[in-house]
Amino acid sequence: MAAAVLLVGGGGAYLATSATSGSGGSGSGSGAPAGDGTPPPLALDGHTEGGTNGIAPGEPNPNGVTYRADGDLPDGPDSAPVYRSTGDVTSAEVARLAKALGVEGTPKVEGDTWKVGASNDGSGPSLQVNKDAPGTWTFSRYAPGTDNCQKVDVCASGSAAGGAPVAEAVAKEAAAPVLKAVGQDTAKLDATQVAGAVRTVNADPEIGGLPTYGWTTGVQVGADGQVIGGSGNLKAPAKGDTYPVIGADKALDLMNGSGEATGGGRKGPGGCPSPVPLKDKDETRCEAATEAPAPASVTVEDAAFGLAARFTEGEQVLVPSWLFQVRPEGAAAGFTVTHPAVDPAYLTTPEPPSSVTPSPVDPDEPSGSAPKERDVKVEGYTAQGKKLTVSFWGGMCSEYSASADEENGKVTVTVTEKPSGKVCILIAKALERTVQLDEPLGDREVVGTNGKEVKEGNLADRAPNAK
Repeated sequence: MAAAVLLVGGGGAYLATSATSGSGGSGSGSGAPAGDGTPPPLALDGHTEGGTNGIAPGEPNPNGVTYRADGDLPDGPDSAPVYRSTGDVTSAEVARLAKALGVEGTPKVEGDTWKVGASNDGSGPSLQVNKDAPGTWTFSRYAPGTDNCQKVDVCASGSAAGGAPVAEAVAKEAAAPVLKAVGQDTAKLDATQVAGAVRTVNADPEIGGLPTYGWTTGVQVGADGQVIGGSGNLKAPAKGDTYPVIGADKALDLMNGSGEATGGGRKGPGGCPSPVPLKDKDETRCEAATEAPAPASVTVEDAAFGLAARFTEGEQVLVPSWLFQVRPEGAAAGFTVTHPAVDPAYLTTPEPPSSVTPSPVDPDEPSGSAPKERDVKVEGYTAQGKKLTVSFWGGMCSEYSASADEENGKVTVTVTEKPSGKVCILIAKALERTVQLDEPLGDREVVGTNGKEVKEGNLADRAPNAK
């Protein structure tokens, strides 16, 4: 039995819940339960044995930032479950979303993706949904790169070429059927984001009665009030094992001690951590500082207990976390940073995810030598003429290069990561690189170095920290 009460104070609110300790569902951790109700260890990608989830092993605090609470912080519950994506996305679920988006056609499976709409030449509305939970989906009403601008609000990128963005209320009304189709019709909405004449409605759902961070559905509305694009997750996560959790004060102490800020609401964080406010441009290199900067003090205005999206052994999960609302000195607006609330005693280091090929350890190599290059999994692509743009998850402070092999009737793409060797916070970010093909892609299949098909679509459109 669980109880919940909404507590208000200090400029915000949080939902405090009480639940029995131990395994709270059918999900699994990174090991077998002890059989006495003790949950298995939870392996979080980026976590180290010292509990410094946001930085590499042995590295000092890279942020130079100290977070200080403005008043008392809440204790939160004693325990809370993780939520995991399980099962397969069904044809009926895809058809329901397609109907809400106005995409005609029957869902068909191509590889590991459901596809609906789009004619043979690639034009027209198109919906793609990953078969595996959580059913990541992307929608575009106009084909990327089309020059069909017969309507005033259609341009080459499918955004509005003229006019003004619709009002927030109009955008929310247009997005409502889509959000209902994905089970997020009661989610918290933010329609303030505008790019040109396109207004985006971002929906952050509650799951298990808790607010979420990083599980956002974005619906783009054009100047004519039509939904012209969108992305999100179709399948709701299932309740997994329940873990003891720590209070906001303890989480803040850990965050200050480790330098970890595992999520941020600011767009375009700088390439390397520096005293906030962060830069608004993307960078891919970290330059060594000749002198450590004096730690900056950032005010924590509020803390909410919720669920933040993290990765465990390459799989996305929602982890009990503290969502801190912070505001740098002199900044006009604040943003969110998150820290896992799971008791550090239950966190462990995962094996390297299958999406990354780790460099073998050379016993004769000095421990302080530069990190070796490695291949990174390609998550998506777009093609225009002889240009192929690939998207992937990468770190802030590494350098990335891409290449393509056009033999055997396929296009095999390789993205190589060259770590900087400098101190840098470990936050995943959607990145792109473009390669020049000998011939237009046409109907050739794009595959990664593992031989598996790469999904068509732009990962950056659905990434929370995308540029």
